[in-house]
Amino acid sequence: MAGEPNCFGWAAHDANGVLVPFKFTRRPTGPDDVNLRITHCGMCHAELVWLFNKLGDSKYPMVPGHEVVGVVTEVGSNVTRFKEGDRVGVGGVVYSCRECEICKDGMQQVCDQRVLTYNDYDRDGTLTAGGYSSHMVCNQDHVVAIPENLSMAEAAPLLCAGITVYSPMTRLGMNKAGQTLGVIGLGGLGHMAVKFGKAFGMKVTVMSTSESKREEALSVLGADTFVNTSDPAQLEAARNSIHNIMDTVPYEHALDLYLPLMKPRGHLVLVGFPHEHKFAPHHLILGFKSITGSVTGSMAEIQEMLDFCAKKNVTPMIEMVDIKDCNEALTRMLNKDVRYRFVIDIEKTLVNPT
Repeated sequence: MAGEPNCFGWAAHDANGVLVPFKFTRRPTGPDDVNLRITHCGMCHAELVWLFNKLGDSKYPMVPGHEVVGVVTEVGSNVTRFKEGDRVGVGGVVYSCRECEICKDGMQQVCDQRVLTYNDYDRDGTLTAGGYSSHMVCNQDHVVAIPENLSMAEAAPLLCAGITVYSPMTRLGMNKAGQTLGVIGLGGLGHMAVKFGKAFGMKVTVMSTSESKREEALSVLGADTFVNTSDPAQLEAARNSIHNIMDTVPYEHALDLYLPLMKPRGHLVLVGFPHEHKFAPHHLILGFKSITGSVTGSMAEIQEMLDFCAKKNVTPMIEMVDIKDCNEALTRMLNKDVRYRFVIDIEKTLVNPT
């Protein structure tokens, strides 16, 4: 981030993960770039991983945030999809080669040359910086349009929490009306899986070890069934009742509890990034079942999801926070004290440090 500072935000400088005001340099708007004034940024569980160097690959100073929405202030000479004043969003990836087989197959998010929105090195060798900041410059091919009838604050979490569950649901046929979708975990990802399931006309079963989640799942989010997986009787009653399962839990847990609940040919999709899982393969072999994984989505899928959400009025449950309170919000996230996604009001609360 060399050069005269032209951007400001909040950054962590070491694995203590404490965010403080920070000035840094963004590249100028290139021919293929969109420059956006950031209005809101969602807070993702990934922040808890990278800010505190849980994977040993964190890069500092770190400006986090990959659920970024804002208003276009400038476009490059080659940009045809956006203009000044457009409402736009940027998710977890800001660059891909768009020429390899993976990119051409519509999976830019796993391109070998992909550049992450933060905690990564850009093509010029500088550190990428996320949405806890005043503005962002991004290649137009990694920018999406925010539909007019979605609020900016509610659109932000869709760029990670939303697409992370929407992509495998649509790609694997886990969105068929009348079928039953199982959801493990009722956090930022899980509550979006419930909302998408209902919007697709599915029956939704929420599974949790916490009985306290029952009322929330059924009465607030509209799930059809709740299974307390700590209760053997409830597990037995739910055997072979679920077509597919979305597993949103970010830590190791017993998959052998859930695999018997799926019907034959069912998919259990891991999206929560647990460190390790153990399970008995006979559940898969004897039931024609599969365990698979998924990470975010393609640019086409993200735009499709946003348009779907606008049409069906699918929005996350959010709590707005001032950026000065971002450290407290991270602590609350760590303690699972959020329903269900924090969104930072960048536009109203980010102040240029003097």
